[in-house]
Amino acid sequence: MSAQIMDGNAIAEKIRQQLEKEIADLQGKGCFPRLEVILVGEEPSSKSYVAMKQKDCERVGILGQTTRLQEETSEETLLALIARFNDDAAVHGILVQLPLPGQISEEKVIAAISPDKDMDGFHPVNIGRMVAGADCFLPCTPAGIQELLKEYQIDPRGKHLVVVGRSNIVGKPFAIMMMQKKPWANATVTVCHTGSGDVRPYTRQADILVAAAGRPAMITADMIKPGAVVIDVGANHLDDPQAKSGYRLVGDVDFAAAKEIASAITPVPGGVGPMTRAFLLKNTVKSAKKFHKLEGLSRP
Repeated sequence: MSAQIMDGNAIAEKIRQQLEKEIADLQGKGCFPRLEVILVGEEPSSKSYVAMKQKDCERVGILGQTTRLQEETSEETLLALIARFNDDAAVHGILVQLPLPGQISEEKVIAAISPDKDMDGFHPVNIGRMVAGADCFLPCTPAGIQELLKEYQIDPRGKHLVVVGRSNIVGKPFAIMMMQKKPWANATVTVCHTGSGDVRPYTRQADILVAAAGRPAMITADMIKPGAVVIDVGANHLDDPQAKSGYRLVGDVDFAAAKEIASAITPVPGGVGPMTRAFLLKNTVKSAKKFHKLEGLSRP
């Protein structure tokens, strides 16, 4: 029997509809959520992601603005722009699209964003709060995966959850979130990475398998425990002359084979990606509400 397909598009749309109503209510109280996105260079996938984020903001009523900078932009120029947005009381969220050109340190850029405006949830302060189980802006992709599990009533509690990949964006934060003693977490977590050697002995034990390694179709059917839940975070661009864009998007999982083994699985596209963008919107609204609770609701 084929696996249940976990529809990230449908859940993300549900979140956007909820946010649309919430933002309309906030606007009536003088609170206008605003997100500043910074894009450096002309990397095609980054431009595509930013365009989708801009469209999402417009849809729900967030004041979303994108600043586009040239590929050769200096680190000093970018940091100065971030500092300006940090100091602007009308800006509730800042997102710098990654990756950045080689002359700019991603570590410095992430640290330069105010933790209170860090919509990616990458700032060391927010990461520290997440590790401690405190309130913070969660990284959008891990938060989106957790919401998918919740919507499909897949409770990680007591399950063996295996993450393949240890990036600071997905693998590490999701593993930390899932080991927290909290609802829709509390799993036994294993993290596999390039130093693990053959990951099959680990992936075959997984009740919930999360593929976040950035390698097309690396998770094959023989690596999956029958009946496991498979979450595919991969977003790999493969050249395809037949596609209008010149490429097609594939995940880290051999979807066609895996769906015959798993009990539930996310597709690519249409699985985790839409959830990531939805949680960027949620973080922005959360930031706006926090700001206006502290500063009052009179600021435009």
